[in-house]
Amino acid sequence: MDSYSDLILSEEPRKMKSRPSVSQESSSKEYEMKDMAYIQYLPLYKAVDIGDLEATLKFLEEHPDGLTASISADGDTALHAAVLAGHIEIVVELLKQLEAGDLGIKNRNNATALNYAAIGGITRIAKDLVSKNEGLLIVPNQNGLIPVVVASLYGHKNMARYLYSVSPKEELSPDTNNKNGVMLLTTCIIDELYDIALDLLQHYPQLAFDQDSDKDTALDMLAQKPSAFPSGTQFSFWQKWIYNWIQVPQPLTSGNNHGDIDRPNGAPTYRMNTVKRAYDKLLVMVWKGLGIFVPAVKHMYDLKLIHGQAYAVLCCICEQISTLHKSEFKEIGVYRAVFSSVKHGIVEFIIEMIRHYPDIIWCEDEHNRGLFLYATLQRQEKIFSLIYKMGAKKNSMATTRDRYYNNILHQAAFLAPSSQLDRVSGAALQMQRELQWYKEVESIVQPKYREMLNSSHKTAQTLFTEQHKKLLEEGERWIKNTAESCTVVAALIATIMFSAIFTVPGGYDQYSGIPTYLNRNSFMVFIVADALSLFASSSSLLIFFGILTSRYREEDYLKFLPTKLIAGLSCLFFSIATMMITFGITLVLMLRERFHWVSFPIILLASLPVTLFALLQFPLLVEIFFSTYGPGIFDKPKKWWLF
Repeated sequence: MDSYSDLILSEEPRKMKSRPSVSQESSSKEYEMKDMAYIQYLPLYKAVDIGDLEATLKFLEEHPDGLTASISADGDTALHAAVLAGHIEIVVELLKQLEAGDLGIKNRNNATALNYAAIGGITRIAKDLVSKNEGLLIVPNQNGLIPVVVASLYGHKNMARYLYSVSPKEELSPDTNNKNGVMLLTTCIIDELYDIALDLLQHYPQLAFDQDSDKDTALDMLAQKPSAFPSGTQFSFWQKWIYNWIQVPQPLTSGNNHGDIDRPNGAPTYRMNTVKRAYDKLLVMVWKGLGIFVPAVKHMYDLKLIHGQAYAVLCCICEQISTLHKSEFKEIGVYRAVFSSVKHGIVEFIIEMIRHYPDIIWCEDEHNRGLFLYATLQRQEKIFSLIYKMGAKKNSMATTRDRYYNNILHQAAFLAPSSQLDRVSGAALQMQRELQWYKEVESIVQPKYREMLNSSHKTAQTLFTEQHKKLLEEGERWIKNTAESCTVVAALIATIMFSAIFTVPGGYDQYSGIPTYLNRNSFMVFIVADALSLFASSSSLLIFFGILTSRYREEDYLKFLPTKLIAGLSCLFFSIATMMITFGITLVLMLRERFHWVSFPIILLASLPVTLFALLQFPLLVEIFFSTYGPGIFDKPKKWWLF
């Protein structure tokens, strides 16, 4: 027997063993019939998918049963396919031919056409489906989620708002056996749909500490959204001015008016009289109308409205949590959310939690770190600054230690997270910021804590040196590279300005050696500008040489090196400006006799390099100046009413 025959015979017993049963044969025949039906309706599926309305209607006219038949491998009907593809015209025509009950047909994924509309996000399609059959609003998909929750999961804000407005609120109750209510709450917080979240909490306060399918609570989600609060939003000067002046409708929570974001510390407010309320409404209308014509105002209006709604949601949640016993906090993840908010620097979150439950300031994480130890480790200066407002409690807060015997000064000695370091330009300024943190924390601890050892037998100063060794080297390299680049520019300017004094415009009188244009005022401007540029560039050159030969110790990054950089960059900027003045005056003196109009374009051209340098380097100079001599990153008010 040859090898091929041996192979066939050896395979026969295996084939006999794997022969399908009668039930398997019947199911395979069923799938074959469905596959045949799928092939039969393939032209309809293609027509619907590409949006060919004429071809779709023609096929349905010839095959009326195709209206509710399964036309895809997933069991989609023509309506499913049209909704998912987003073809509104086809959906409208199909709805004219379908009965209301036909809209409830599900595919193999247990999804109705409205479930697909929630995924697609086209509100017009959802409105047409709901107007035909409102029962679709409570039909869940294979994961048990109703359409409004699906829309929020996919981040379709307009769709979610519409579906929420028409969906029965009973389906979102925590008393039901599904997770629709809490899932909608957490996803709305993620999508910044705080108006829906606030309304949902006011209907069902119990949702404040329920867990969704991912074991997350509304408090967890809010603690991870720094952009929902003013403390987590970066403003330029003009944006901050508009933000402070703009008026938005104030969402109110149950109880006192915590929704007033203009009073985030919860100061007591009094009932406004009718005139005051009317005046506020008028201001809201004015700012809202102004936002229609000015996009920047609209952006700030929407931002402040979001912040107000988010703060109102936080207040609602905190009010519910304050009714619980402390033993329940860990179970529903309150402490986890608090430390998450510290990590993200949401100071409003911490203040509101402390207001409703003052003992929360003593909570600790899994490493026995308190709020302020963790805030120091994460370099969240806004959270850390609260320690100054606690009176006698500050001393107790500053003396706690974690599991590894690291006190608060050890926490400041650790290298900051990269997310915080990246907020500062350049390794040198990053090192300066780290030293500022260390010195600030050092100023509030008792003297003996500065020499205290942790579990690794290291003092805070030793730990700081080890942790920042690489950053120190990078800072030295950054400063030297900056100084070397500026030295080249300063030397070039000094050379040009020195030679320019011997080749003045108009030349010299051949008999007396006096400059030809000496009696002109513009020539005096030339001489003064040239001299100032030469002196400034020479000074800048010497300053940068001094930077290159510095020692680069840790403490030098606090003020010594930044001060030299400020002086060097300022002199360099001034020398460039005066050099351009010198150049412009020279051209004016040479050409004004022939071209009287030459002054204005020359001034514009001369200002271009100065403007370019200012745009590129001046922000760095300003940042260095404020980082070194500014008010500082820590807020130290004299009195805090909360404590």
